[in-house]
Amino acid sequence: MNATKTEELVLSTAPAVAVVDDDESIRRALYRLLRTAGLAVATFASAHEFLEAMRRQVFACLVLDVYMGRMSGLDLAERLASEGHRLPIVLITAHDDERIRERAQRVGVSAYLHKPVDANVLLDAVRRAAGIDASPAVPSGS
Repeated sequence: MNATKTEELVLSTAPAVAVVDDDESIRRALYRLLRTAGLAVATFASAHEFLEAMRRQVFACLVLDVYMGRMSGLDLAERLASEGHRLPIVLITAHDDERIRERAQRVGVSAYLHKPVDANVLLDAVRRAAGIDASPAVPSGS
């Protein structure tokens, strides 16, 4: 059976981590990293795709890119907060900016990381945000 990423998420008993990034190569890399660490993962190319999936699925954590198409990662984080969702968010960006950091802090993101992100730093941030016990670090070169 060829399960889609969402089907894998539903079938898995591991905590569900959602990844939202409009860059396919980043989504694919984050998917592989998180799956290698034993986490269930669902990836989304846009904030709107994620919002649609949230109607059907509960996620333990959200790994979110700042700069995306129609709705930015920060816009999504602010929308989730304003709607009362308490989903922990690990925000990642290639473009560090004081205003972005301030908005991220106001909305209460769990972690604010810069691309390229060290695999172990990202895994630690995701585990802390989702309340998952730490597992062994990913070997170097992963």
